[in-house]
Amino acid sequence: MSATANPSTNAGTTDDLSKEERLKRYLLDRAEDGEMYFKGKFISDDVDLSPKEIGALMVKLSESATELTVEKWSYTGATTWRVESA
Repeated sequence: MSATANPSTNAGTTDDLSKEERLKRYLLDRAEDGEMYFKGKFISDDVDLSPKEIGALMVKLSESATELTVEKWSYTGATTWRVESA
């Protein structure tokens, strides 16, 4: 049984990486000319992720992405993020 559990766990990790990479590329493209502000719910269709997934990935990106500066900017009904190229 553990042989079937490990591939699904690895697949989940690979899926998370592709989601993170997809979001990072989207943000790099949009922040190319300067800073941008957004709420996850407004870009979710563009990156094919739920607002909840975007929020979780933004926290990861704020800690790991050297190409971007990511800040939680404000909260009014949903988190507003500020992103700029580093």
